[in-house]
Amino acid sequence: MVRPKKNRLVAFNPEISYFKPRGIPMVDLEEVALTVDERESIRLSDLLGLSYEEAGQRMGVSRATFGRIIQRARKVIADALINGKAINVDGGNYTIMEDTRIFVCDECKYKWDEPLGTGKPESCPACNSQYFHRVSD
Repeated sequence: MVRPKKNRLVAFNPEISYFKPRGIPMVDLEEVALTVDERESIRLSDLLGLSYEEAGQRMGVSRATFGRIIQRARKVIADALINGKAINVDGGNYTIMEDTRIFVCDECKYKWDEPLGTGKPESCPACNSQYFHRVSD
Protein backbone atom coordinates (compact mmCIF):
# COMPACT_ATOMS: atom_id res chain seq x y z
CA MET A 1 0.00 0.00 0.00
CA VAL A 2 1.32 3.45 -0.92
CA ARG A 3 1.84 5.95 1.87
CA PRO A 4 -0.53 8.95 1.53
CA LYS A 5 1.11 12.24 0.58
CA LYS A 6 1.51 14.78 3.35
CA ASN A 7 -0.09 18.16 2.71
CA ARG A 8 2.41 20.92 2.00
CA LEU A 9 1.94 24.28 3.71
CA VAL A 10 1.25 27.15 1.31
CA ALA A 11 1.27 30.76 2.51
CA PHE A 12 -1.43 32.09 0.18
CA ASN A 13 -3.41 31.26 -2.92
CA PRO A 14 -3.35 34.17 -5.40
CA GLU A 15 -6.32 34.64 -7.67
CA ILE A 16 -4.19 34.38 -10.83
CA SER A 17 -3.81 30.75 -11.75
CA TYR A 18 -3.42 30.68 -15.52
CA PHE A 19 -0.66 31.99 -17.77
CA LYS A 20 -0.45 31.78 -21.53
CA PRO A 21 1.82 33.05 -24.28
CA ARG A 22 0.67 36.32 -25.78
CA GLY A 23 -0.73 36.26 -29.31
CA ILE A 24 -1.51 32.55 -29.51
CA PRO A 25 -5.20 31.58 -29.45
CA MET A 26 -6.23 29.24 -26.63
CA VAL A 27 -7.37 26.55 -29.08
CA ASP A 28 -3.82 26.33 -30.48
CA LEU A 29 -2.09 26.02 -27.09
CA GLU A 30 -0.91 22.96 -25.25
CA GLU A 31 -1.24 23.24 -21.49
CA VAL A 32 1.01 22.10 -18.64
CA ALA A 33 -0.09 21.70 -15.03
CA LEU A 34 1.75 23.33 -12.14
CA THR A 35 0.41 22.42 -8.71
CA VAL A 36 -0.20 25.03 -6.02
CA ASP A 37 2.58 23.57 -3.85
CA GLU A 38 4.99 23.67 -6.81
CA ARG A 39 4.17 27.35 -7.33
CA GLU A 40 4.83 27.93 -3.61
CA SER A 41 8.24 26.28 -3.97
CA ILE A 42 9.12 28.71 -6.78
CA ARG A 43 7.96 31.65 -4.65
CA LEU A 44 10.01 30.60 -1.64
CA SER A 45 13.21 29.64 -3.42
CA ASP A 46 13.40 31.82 -6.52
CA LEU A 47 11.43 34.90 -5.46
CA LEU A 48 12.29 35.10 -1.76
CA GLY A 49 15.72 33.46 -2.10
CA LEU A 50 15.30 31.00 0.77
CA SER A 51 17.53 27.95 1.07
CA TYR A 52 15.98 24.54 0.46
CA GLU A 53 16.19 23.90 4.20
CA GLU A 54 14.34 27.12 5.12
CA ALA A 55 11.79 26.73 2.33
CA GLY A 56 11.16 23.10 3.27
CA GLN A 57 10.51 24.13 6.87
CA ARG A 58 8.00 26.75 5.74
CA MET A 59 6.20 24.17 3.61
CA GLY A 60 6.34 21.52 6.36
CA VAL A 61 8.50 19.09 4.34
CA SER A 62 12.10 17.92 4.44
CA ARG A 63 14.87 19.59 2.47
CA ALA A 64 15.02 16.59 0.12
CA THR A 65 11.26 16.66 -0.51
CA PHE A 66 11.43 20.39 -1.17
CA GLY A 67 14.21 19.73 -3.68
CA ARG A 68 12.00 17.26 -5.56
CA ILE A 69 9.03 19.67 -5.54
CA ILE A 70 11.03 22.59 -6.92
CA GLN A 71 12.82 20.42 -9.48
CA ARG A 72 9.45 19.36 -10.91
CA ALA A 73 8.13 22.95 -10.81
CA ARG A 74 11.14 24.29 -12.71
CA LYS A 75 10.80 21.55 -15.32
CA VAL A 76 7.11 22.40 -15.90
CA ILE A 77 7.86 26.13 -16.18
CA ALA A 78 10.82 25.55 -18.51
CA ASP A 79 8.66 23.35 -20.77
CA ALA A 80 6.01 26.08 -20.95
CA LEU A 81 8.50 28.89 -21.66
CA ILE A 82 10.62 27.01 -24.20
CA ASN A 83 7.78 25.27 -26.02
CA GLY A 84 5.15 28.02 -25.84
CA LYS A 85 2.64 26.24 -23.61
CA ALA A 86 0.05 27.63 -21.20
CA ILE A 87 0.51 27.04 -17.46
CA ASN A 88 -2.51 26.05 -15.39
CA VAL A 89 -1.88 26.33 -11.63
CA ASP A 90 -4.23 23.97 -9.84
CA GLY A 91 -4.33 20.99 -7.52
CA GLY A 92 -1.64 19.30 -5.48
CA ASN A 93 -1.46 18.30 -1.84
CA TYR A 94 -1.50 21.49 0.15
CA THR A 95 -3.02 23.38 3.06
CA ILE A 96 -3.34 27.16 2.96
CA MET A 97 -1.62 28.65 6.01
CA GLU A 98 -2.72 31.65 7.92
CA ASP A 99 -0.23 34.43 8.62
CA THR A 100 0.69 32.72 11.89
CA ARG A 101 2.10 29.33 12.87
CA ILE A 102 0.56 27.26 15.65
CA PHE A 103 2.69 25.37 18.19
CA VAL A 104 1.74 22.90 20.94
CA CYS A 105 3.89 22.07 23.96
CA ASP A 106 4.51 18.34 24.36
CA GLU A 107 4.75 18.64 28.14
CA CYS A 108 2.02 21.05 29.31
CA LYS A 109 -0.13 20.91 26.11
CA TYR A 110 -0.18 24.74 25.90
CA LYS A 111 -1.11 25.95 22.41
CA TRP A 112 0.16 29.25 21.01
CA ASP A 113 0.74 30.96 17.71
CA GLU A 114 3.72 32.87 16.34
CA PRO A 115 3.76 35.28 13.38
CA LEU A 116 5.31 33.98 10.17
CA GLY A 117 8.91 34.96 9.63
CA THR A 118 9.87 35.10 13.31
CA GLY A 119 11.78 31.83 13.31
CA LYS A 120 11.23 28.84 15.54
CA PRO A 121 10.43 29.71 19.18
CA GLU A 122 13.06 28.74 21.73
CA SER A 123 10.66 27.39 24.33
CA CYS A 124 7.03 27.10 25.42
CA PRO A 125 5.81 30.45 26.77
CA ALA A 126 3.82 28.70 29.53
CA CYS A 127 6.32 26.24 31.02
CA ASN A 128 9.65 27.02 29.26
CA SER A 129 9.88 23.47 27.89
CA GLN A 130 11.91 23.02 24.74
CA TYR A 131 9.74 20.07 23.72
CA PHE A 132 7.02 21.37 21.42
CA HIS A 133 5.93 20.94 17.84
CA ARG A 134 4.24 22.89 15.08
CA VAL A 135 0.73 21.91 13.99
CA SER A 136 -0.71 22.69 10.58
CA ASP A 137 -4.30 23.61 11.46
